[in-house]
Order: sequence, then C-alpha cells, then structure tokens
Amino acid sequence: MNAVSKGPPDGSRVFAFTPRDFDRIRALIYRQAGIALSESKREMVYSRLARRLRAKGIGSFAEYLDALENGRDGDEWEAFTNALTTNLTSFFREAHHFPILADYLRTTKAPVSIWCSASSTGEEPYSIAMTACEAFGTLTPPVSIVATDIDTKVLETAANGVYPLERIDKMAPERVKRFFQRGKGERAGLVRVHPELRRLVTFKPLNLLAGGWPVSGPFDVIFCRNVMIYFDKPTQGRILSRFVPLMKPDGLLFAGHSENFMYVSDAFRLRGKTVYELEPRARAASGRKTA
Repeated sequence: MNAVSKGPPDGSRVFAFTPRDFDRIRALIYRQAGIALSESKREMVYSRLARRLRAKGIGSFAEYLDALENGRDGDEWEAFTNALTTNLTSFFREAHHFPILADYLRTTKAPVSIWCSASSTGEEPYSIAMTACEAFGTLTPPVSIVATDIDTKVLETAANGVYPLERIDKMAPERVKRFFQRGKGERAGLVRVHPELRRLVTFKPLNLLAGGWPVSGPFDVIFCRNVMIYFDKPTQGRILSRFVPLMKPDGLLFAGHSENFMYVSDAFRLRGKTVYELEPRARAASGRKTA
C-alpha cells in the first residue's frame, strides 16, 4: 500500500479543508475499503484528494463529498479509493519469507494454488512466481497465482509487468537474466517480466471488505502482507475468518513484518516469523469454497 506524501501547509491550501470534511472522508473510506485513517493522515488526505477536485473541476471538498455520497458519479468512487490507498512495495520484500515458501512448495502436492491478496504494482506476485520457478527448476511450475488489489491503476501496472531498471538493481544477476527482458531503443532503462512468468499470475480487482470475493479456494498459500495495518482490529478479524474456509488444512498465511494476527484471531497459530498456519480446530472449516 504509497509512501505518505504531505500536502501544503494550511496557509497555502487552494481548497478549504474543514475538520468536518476530514471526518466525512474518514467515514467514507472506512465504509468503502475498511481503511482506518488516523488524525496524522490529514495532510496526506488533503494532498491526494485535492488532485481529484482539480481533475473534476470542483471547487470545494464539501461539494466533492456530496457528489460521492449521492452517487452522482459512480466512477469517482474508484478514483477516491485509489487515491487513498498506498502501494509501497519491491521485489522480494521481506526476503525471509521466500525460502520458507520455496521449502513449502517442494514438499506440497502439486498443483499449488496461491493467492496474493494485496498485489500492488506486481512485485510481490512476481517474486512468488520466481520463487516457484526456482523451487521446481522450470519456468512452467505446477503453480497458479491469483493476485488482487483494490487499486485498479496499480493492477494495470502489474499486468503489464514493465518496471524501471532500478527496481531490480539489487536482484541477483542470474535472476535478472532468467526472469526479465531488457528494453532497447525507446524502452531502454526499462525491464519487462518474462512472458512465461507473467502467465503464472492472474490479476483481478478485489476489495477485502466486499461481500463477495472473485477468488476460489482452496489455496495452499495466502499472502496478505502489509495491508492489515490499515484496518482496525474488528475488520482484521473478519477478514481472517473469511480466509479460513479458503485455505487448505495445511496451508500457509504470510503476514507483514509489523502485523500480528495472534491478537485478532484464534484460527491461526504462528509457524515462523510472520508466517501462520491454521489451528487444528480451524482445519475442519478450511478447504470449503466460500467467500
């Protein structure tokens, strides 16, 4: 989920931004996406949504929010949500997870199904795909990956699989050679994920707060990293409870480095550093295709 950007100080704001405006925005994004915005995000919210007001030619936050709430512009809900979600990611972020994943893949009955539930611009699902290729020693491993995100714009980037060269500058040269194609001419300075790697991943829009999820289990592995921190504890608990029937009994759930699910769900137990498995009593509920 983007690094926080700061808006202009109060005195240089183009649009008036009242405490009531901020409270309305907090309520709307919580209802729409489950994101709990703290008071410290006030300037970030102003900065990002002021761009939407300019783009729409709207003169005040109150008018903009009225239009949202009255449903006069259905497409703007998507833009509103995209503006307030964040997408900080990198290839092989939280690198300790990938050897664990590789070991699991080598010992799990194929085919293997993986869900990356907050894919952002694609670096995470492609890192999962590279790990699968290395674990099975082929560019066509018996692995399928569904990668979802609430932000439709980042999903476009992810599906294209094109990145600035500096995004892979810390990656081992053998990985770069095997999994990426370097751009030439007008594409110099860019790399594209190898087509066979892209074929392992299917990208879909998904809101974790939606009543129905366009994914079908059971999954061997679910990655839900660095997204739960944006939700309050009750919302985290509801999402985790919905993961249970979508997981195979011996499946793994990968969390972010600052996330701890032990205090919000009794369905999971810690297996390793921010890696979880189902508690024995929860395994009976797993594997059923529900959302």
